[in-house]
Amino acid sequence: MNARVAITALQSHMEASIIGQRELIRHMIIGLLANGHLLLESLPGMAKTRAVKSMARGLDAQMRRIQFTPDLLPSDITGTEVLHQHDGQNVFQFQPGPIFGNVILADEINRAPAKVQAALLEAMEERQITVAGATHPMPDLFIVLATQNPIEQEGTYPLPEAQLDRFLMKVLIDYPDKESEIDVLKLVRGEEVSSGPGAAAATEQRIDPAQVFEARKQVHDIHVAPAIEQYVMALVDATRHPDRFDKTLAGWIQVGASPRGGIALDRTSRVNAWLEGRAHVTPDDVRAVVHGVLRHRLILSYDASAEGIRADQVIDRILELVALPA
Repeated sequence: MNARVAITALQSHMEASIIGQRELIRHMIIGLLANGHLLLESLPGMAKTRAVKSMARGLDAQMRRIQFTPDLLPSDITGTEVLHQHDGQNVFQFQPGPIFGNVILADEINRAPAKVQAALLEAMEERQITVAGATHPMPDLFIVLATQNPIEQEGTYPLPEAQLDRFLMKVLIDYPDKESEIDVLKLVRGEEVSSGPGAAAATEQRIDPAQVFEARKQVHDIHVAPAIEQYVMALVDATRHPDRFDKTLAGWIQVGASPRGGIALDRTSRVNAWLEGRAHVTPDDVRAVVHGVLRHRLILSYDASAEGIRADQVIDRILELVALPA
């Protein structure tokens, strides 16, 4: 099984147990192949946890769930030094925390204090953690999928912009359509008489994680023409200097995307091209991922918030104003 067949099999495996959320599944695959982490935002009950479990099953990887609460401590995530007796001597031994998995579900990340969020984000960014002066690397296959509820804000600790910037993409999950939800009812009824959620998909072939690393190598080799690079940078620049493009746009944006945003847009565009079977990136690839990459990197002005303008509307306006490459 080559890498493309393996990733297609993983996507099919996930779609078999997650009905009506194809966009979520595709973004999760993009995050996996771009070696980045995702922030998932939706109301409760939108299959976020189920999707993460399905990905872990399809990869035959270790999935860890961390439920963020106000009383959580950094050591509850990273692990701690535990005193043991060895040959009559007291020695400290590192006890790994739940962050040491392959697929990490950080549930309701905005319900834990900043110190706990920082511990997770260090592991995400540095791919390692430091406990008692010793550095412990993360597994080679390591992806964090953090969730947050856009409605319930009481008792939460909103992620600062600097920490939001470390997520490759922010995915907004909406309700499935009526037909898909009917299929969900049938799927759940079938699982009730079997061995539980995902039982039907559990018998499917699981892919070797080595195929993910091979796919990442192929994504790295996807060609990006200079004109596409200029287009990517023009989109990012429009968030930083909107006054050069449009007076209305300038009134909406307070702070634009960082260089990390341009890097993320390049990486995800190449993944999208690879998934579409192309050896080069097109403007359509960039436009397909730009909302997910930039929506959490923009700080909108007070006027935009007062008018009910959302980040996606700002990005739509940028796409209208920035000329497509010839």
